[in-house]
Amino acid sequence: MLTPSTVQNAKPQAKPYKLHDERGLFLLVTPAGGKLWRFKYRRPITKGENLLALGAFPDVKLKQAREKRDEARALLAEGIDPSEKRKAHAAATLERMENTFAAVADELLRMRAGKLAKGTAVRERRLLESDLAPHIGSRPIADVTAPELLAALRKVEARGAIETAHRARMLAGQVFKYASATGRVPTNYNPATDLVGALVQPQARNFATVYDPKQGRDDLESVAELVRALHGYQGTAVVQAALKLAPLVFARPGELRNARWSDFDLDSGEWRYIASKTKQPHIVPLSTQAVAILRELHPLTGRGDYVFPSARGRGRPMSENAVNAALRYMGFDGDTMTGHGFRAMARTVLDEVLNFRPDYIEHQLAHAVKDANGTAYNRTAHLPERRKMMQAWADYLDGLRTGGNVVPMRRKAG
Repeated sequence: MLTPSTVQNAKPQAKPYKLHDERGLFLLVTPAGGKLWRFKYRRPITKGENLLALGAFPDVKLKQAREKRDEARALLAEGIDPSEKRKAHAAATLERMENTFAAVADELLRMRAGKLAKGTAVRERRLLESDLAPHIGSRPIADVTAPELLAALRKVEARGAIETAHRARMLAGQVFKYASATGRVPTNYNPATDLVGALVQPQARNFATVYDPKQGRDDLESVAELVRALHGYQGTAVVQAALKLAPLVFARPGELRNARWSDFDLDSGEWRYIASKTKQPHIVPLSTQAVAILRELHPLTGRGDYVFPSARGRGRPMSENAVNAALRYMGFDGDTMTGHGFRAMARTVLDEVLNFRPDYIEHQLAHAVKDANGTAYNRTAHLPERRKMMQAWADYLDGLRTGGNVVPMRRKAG
């Protein structure tokens, strides 16, 4: 058996030599002066000889080398090759280090990039790089815990970005779900779901619109001023058409700017597409005014795919900020009117001023409307009535714009 002093005083020779301890442990002394611990054993199945490196002296002392040998012998007693186990552990460690949260998230975002709207893809990338990766990005995804993720989200909350914190949590949840599907984490391992309810809840906020009785704005002349401003806008022909059409169809801003000519039948006066929220087929009956706007625009953009193409290239739709930027240019700030505000304006006036049935309005807004039996309406439900409603709405806006009777029907009480 070796002693600490024997190991300490071993000198290099012209050729490597061994100093044996017991039960397969020996010290290999190299000509360069290295002192390397080795454990000689027979493999459990093949019985072939093999060597297991246990470290180098003086980092690993004699006592530690013997402990490592005994650990290896215990594995052999169970029929486990210590060398193969070490390789498997090293491979698993390398895989964990390569599958960091940032790496898995980047893989997911790249895969989804072609399926998402460009603005959505940019926002998700910003959430990853600015709010998640700096805190948990370098961690193996299988090691990220709910408290770690919460600490990262708390930093986002601390700067007052409450809604951003919630969006970051949802993105993290999608990353963990993808990691589970691809075998990077155990099935159903998702710390983000454990944080539901742990973040500060954002205050409910409606999109700004010029006509909002709840906000003390119930003067219909403000709607008239808005419509006149839309028709007087002097920007590009594409944005002009989008501004004129927006209040007539009151679709979601993303649905309007991504509208494709192939979805329109101007002869029948219909726009058919898949609603972005419900993912269900939706029909927008087009008033004669809406058809006229589209026919005027068709010679300019009709050869392309998008009704409202980007000024930077017809292969993509106009910017998601185009309508809002035009509204700001005309003097309508974010607290007064937004592109989404056309929906709120139409919903309120159609109900409270023009007295159309709420279910007609909700269905036209592409909301998930259900009948008394809980069955979702199909896309053609109340289509004749909705067609009349959309024409009446367009006529009403024309009346406001030209100075006609702004309240042709009696408002609802209250």
